[in-house]
Amino acid sequence: MTDDDVLAEFRAANALLEGHFILSSGLHSPRYLQCARVLMNPRRAARLTEALAARIPAELRDRITAVVAPAMGGVIAGQEMARTLGVDGMFVERPTGTFELRRGFRLSPGQEVLMMEDVVTTGLSSREAIAAIEAAGGRVIAGASLIDRSNGTADIGVPFFPLIRLEVPTYAPDALPPELAAVPAIKPGSRAAA
Repeated sequence: MTDDDVLAEFRAANALLEGHFILSSGLHSPRYLQCARVLMNPRRAARLTEALAARIPAELRDRITAVVAPAMGGVIAGQEMARTLGVDGMFVERPTGTFELRRGFRLSPGQEVLMMEDVVTTGLSSREAIAAIEAAGGRVIAGASLIDRSNGTADIGVPFFPLIRLEVPTYAPDALPPELAAVPAIKPGSRAAA
């Protein structure tokens, strides 16, 4: 699957939005990728995660025994990747502001895990999810995401495999270009801005 093919999937799902968006990181952007919309179709979700799984080197892919994703955004992507790899899928959530494994999910000590995200912007959520997975006994051997909006700069502390890297500008709230500042901002994600 080429980058154009991936973007075509997002466009077909009306999941590539233009405007003024406040990302979960607190940064502002003129474009937003609504992964929930692209993943709501199981066939499309399968195509995307199968293409992503193929980008993870076989020597890593064959060691993965579980996929863990951060809730909310990563849940569907994580479950689809677990299905693709034929392993268990779980998620970490923030009941009190810090990620933790709940709902009876368990990892064996040293169990090799893929941490799966929908979108990575700064990598902070990914690093927090990885810390929670490791606190629960897992060993994260790789991270993956459908979209890397960090322009390749996010360091999540493990080998990272995105399906597509997009160069989408982001701005601090006090450094907006005038054309973006003139558009009312909306918060399309699942959690409040930092």
